[in-house]
Amino acid sequence: MKNEIKFFAGVDVQIKRGCCYYIIDENKKYVDSGWVTENIPQSLKDIFLKVSSNNPNKIAIGIDSPRMPIDKLRKRSFERKTNSWKNNDEGKIGRECEVIIKSYNIANPQWTSSSKDSPDWMKLGFSIYDALKGFHFVYEVFPSASYRMFEKENIKYELCLNNFIGGVKDMLDASVGAITIYEFINGRGCEVGGEDGLGKIVLPRKIEN
Repeated sequence: MKNEIKFFAGVDVQIKRGCCYYIIDENKKYVDSGWVTENIPQSLKDIFLKVSSNNPNKIAIGIDSPRMPIDKLRKRSFERKTNSWKNNDEGKIGRECEVIIKSYNIANPQWTSSSKDSPDWMKLGFSIYDALKGFHFVYEVFPSASYRMFEKENIKYELCLNNFIGGVKDMLDASVGAITIYEFINGRGCEVGGEDGLGKIVLPRKIEN
């Protein structure tokens, strides 16, 4: 089914400025970008359906936001040296996918907490995933981690400055989300976490010990 994918989108989740999106095609060429300033997840769904000609299997989407809140405190920590988990008596916030990224010093997560304690932008992210549940290829991305992995690779993709004025860093993060998904779908990345049932994070490269 992945062979059907023709478009790769990244979404940066914001409350004050609204969410921005950036879309490239299978040749890493610019397709579309913009802002959903009213923060309505259905608007993003409509945009992605339009780009994919109403075929959700033609587009892969990376969202820079946790997929879901935690329902209880985490009782495991990750041992990088042994690539294994150990049990803790003291519970902590955060999902296991975030723990792995932190353990390898790839980036510093904004630890996910319960739905009640989550900031508004995370709650908006949860609702975006829910709105896109009809799309088969929806992933969580972490642009800060992607920047680190891309740092010395001379990665190239078409960057169009349309709609950047509303938030340069936000739109750049959305574009990096798109190229991250492109790299992952084409077999050069990996997913981390997920054993806790709270979602995985997609990275553009394999993790090296």
